[in-house]
Amino acid sequence: MKKQKVKNLYRVRGGKKKPRPISNGDDPFFEANAKRRRKGDAAFNDKEELESLPSDESEAEVLGGEDQREEPEETAAETRLRVAKEHLERIRAAAKVIEEEEGGGEGDEMNMEEREGRRDSLVAEILQKDQLEASGRVRRLIASRVLKPEPDDEFKVLVKHRLSVTAVTLAEDDHRGFSASKDGTILHWDVESRKHEKYLWPNEDVLISHYAKAPQTPISKRSKNVLTLAVSSDGRYLATGGFDRDVHLWDTRTREHIQAFHGHRGPVSCLTFRQGTSQLFSGSFDRTIKLWNAEDRTHMDNLFGHQSEVLTIDCLHKERVLTVGRDRTMRLWKVPEESQLVFRAPASSLECCCFINDSEFLSGSDDGSIELWSILRKKPTHIVKNAHALSSFHEGHLPKDSSEGLPNGNHAGGSSTSVQSWVSSVAVCRGSDLVASGAANGVVRLWAIASDDKSIQTLFAYPMVGFVNSLAFSKSGRFLLAGVGQEPRLGRWGRVHNARNGVAVHSIRLSEERSALF
Repeated sequence: MKKQKVKNLYRVRGGKKKPRPISNGDDPFFEANAKRRRKGDAAFNDKEELESLPSDESEAEVLGGEDQREEPEETAAETRLRVAKEHLERIRAAAKVIEEEEGGGEGDEMNMEEREGRRDSLVAEILQKDQLEASGRVRRLIASRVLKPEPDDEFKVLVKHRLSVTAVTLAEDDHRGFSASKDGTILHWDVESRKHEKYLWPNEDVLISHYAKAPQTPISKRSKNVLTLAVSSDGRYLATGGFDRDVHLWDTRTREHIQAFHGHRGPVSCLTFRQGTSQLFSGSFDRTIKLWNAEDRTHMDNLFGHQSEVLTIDCLHKERVLTVGRDRTMRLWKVPEESQLVFRAPASSLECCCFINDSEFLSGSDDGSIELWSILRKKPTHIVKNAHALSSFHEGHLPKDSSEGLPNGNHAGGSSTSVQSWVSSVAVCRGSDLVASGAANGVVRLWAIASDDKSIQTLFAYPMVGFVNSLAFSKSGRFLLAGVGQEPRLGRWGRVHNARNGVAVHSIRLSEERSALF
């Protein structure tokens, strides 16, 4: 037993071969420790102290002193618990207000107990509905609450760009937005104050040190043309991609370039983060989709199947990815199962797509039509032809009331194959039945997804001059962002000279619900 204690002392003393006597109270080692210990620790003897020091790290903690110890920070679990309690208290307070407005009973103790029970039931109902809506199993009915726009309602320029805007996205809080353009400009702006800040590209040496691929020839210059961007759910990372074939990762807090993912052999045309994670999916003109981890800065997987350029990509909470390619197909990738479902366009090439929920999705085509798809069918469940036919909107002419579109199959008033009628962007208000589509025919259209007959119904059209290359809804559905340019996102085969390059915002008037909680 005594030999074992001596060995422990060797470890405490850093492995020296000359141990000092354990019982020596005059040892400077113990005197130094005694000065740094609390008064309550003085009651312990030297033997108990040595047995409590299993390693050099323990000794360092003791020698470091109590004055260097800090209060432990709040853990992630404690943070979630605190936020959940605060949210529950807010819901209880709002439920109490609703109950008072309804004229709850007053007086005796029985009425008080009944009111508490009704209030708890209301809170439970609200929490259950919020959870179902967040998971996508229950669709928020926002389209029926959209009011007809007033005559003075219009798109207002939020941020200006020198060249055509190619991508627009919103952070989860709906307050911060990001936009990119063909000149390589990346802007970070505030929706309310409209103040913006620019992301500065580092020099070539820094980019190469961040694992960016060097230009093919020494005399060639790296292209800064940005085609797509995406922001992570926690708002920490911003990913951009373009003609230089790399996926660039930025820190939104410092607006600094932190990493470049190389591997694509063609321009990076689309990006999306999986909701609630740091998983990043990228699509390219090289016909592949790649999976990255933004937190670990690693490449995880490759997805093959498209026979032509990948144009658009989208992802929700599940590890499933929706893509559209120039091969006239839309593919739903089930990443864990390593399988894919192929949906073929009936008569045209698909240009864009987005998830409505896990089992339904929306697409736009180059013939001016939009399609509603279901995971249960290989063909569209509903098609709206001439959704953006030129008609009276041609050459930027905007009527006073442009909410009525041409019926299916009616090509009167203009050629539906014109570049101005291509549906270049679609967006959905997350978890709801409200969707939007954009082209270059002079309007951005709002649509409602009918749950009963799986159809698309027209709502209103907001005048907008130029190519609508990107759309983004706020989570509340109270405003819509549009990335507009004089040229289309992926080329220069069309031009609207009187368009203004920038990001525009349009408020959406909604009728109030019975309760703001719902």
